[in-house]
Amino acid sequence: MSPFEEPNTALLPSGFIDLLQHEAEAEARGIEAVMDVFARHGYERVRPPLLEFEASLLHGAGQALSEQTFRLMDPESRRMMGLRPDMTTQVARIAATRLVGSPRPLRLSYAGACVVVGTPGREGERQITQAGIELIGVDSAAADAEVVLVAAEALARLRIAHVSFDLSYPALVQSLIAEAGLSDMTRAQLVHAVDRKDAAAVTELGGEIAPVLTAMLHAAGPADAALAALAGLDLPPAIRTMADRLRDVVAVIAARAPDLRLTVDPVELRGWQYHTGICMTVFARGQREELGRGGRYLAYDEEAACGLTLRPEVLLRAAAPIELRRRVYVPAGMPESVAACLREKGYATVAGLSAVDDSQNEGRRLGCAYVLSNDDLIEL
Repeated sequence: MSPFEEPNTALLPSGFIDLLQHEAEAEARGIEAVMDVFARHGYERVRPPLLEFEASLLHGAGQALSEQTFRLMDPESRRMMGLRPDMTTQVARIAATRLVGSPRPLRLSYAGACVVVGTPGREGERQITQAGIELIGVDSAAADAEVVLVAAEALARLRIAHVSFDLSYPALVQSLIAEAGLSDMTRAQLVHAVDRKDAAAVTELGGEIAPVLTAMLHAAGPADAALAALAGLDLPPAIRTMADRLRDVVAVIAARAPDLRLTVDPVELRGWQYHTGICMTVFARGQREELGRGGRYLAYDEEAACGLTLRPEVLLRAAAPIELRRRVYVPAGMPESVAACLREKGYATVAGLSAVDDSQNEGRRLGCAYVLSNDDLIEL
């Protein structure tokens, strides 16, 4: 742009957008509906800061987020800071510091904006919104299942149909490959082949564990069938324990929510930077984007934790439309008590600030559905 040109003040950086009236209202109400479900299950809300010193933001499990983090220098302390790309590790920090003396299991919820460096294929998503829960201080199948069940209830509150949870255990296949005695190069190539679901490459590179890995590749699908396939495999004891944990989590969920659709992918690795146990990804039929993801990880000081983060902007594309408040134009001079009564009934009142010749035309101009005339509502 020439220094003599007027700047285009409507132009925003790639990956950042303005949400206008109805969009912002729908997002806010959707987030609050989700947060209300979390609160009803005992998850107490915390609000980490948008900016932290780099040393604390990328501590521990946060190291996996280094490449996604925007950085800038604090003009006061001259220390490097980072814009949070994810809130999970921030909540883990709060649990280990501010709430270190709180009884476990600790149930926390959160909602807010994050800023990420664009990843390949998702460069347009640089400001995202998150709403999620963290269950900290206990490692059990019941805890893993609770996170899934609470998230499922939140999605039901938004009337999102045909939801499914895809469960995986990245550490299971990673441990199996690590114990196979392969060279570093072969191991890296095999992990890449598993990640691509390339059965031919897995057969070529896997050596003695190739048949087991191939069977795992083909096991992905509905939970019952996938678990049956896993049960039939000859796995080392430590790996069998992981497979049994997956089975136990599915059993707890199925007992409490038998209609919830569950799938299992034993070899899913992609995108799990710091997770150590059961992981879950949320989908809805007809939606290309995942609605959320989460799983088990180690928080500060190696404390057991499990959580799930939902993406409100994606949820609202899958949810039934949120009914906005009906707007009523209230001409100047009307008693405030009448307008207050309308607000109590769920209407939004738009007050006339001066007398106009035609209240109905003014109401239409301001996007109202009704105009107040005496004590009656006239539909426009």
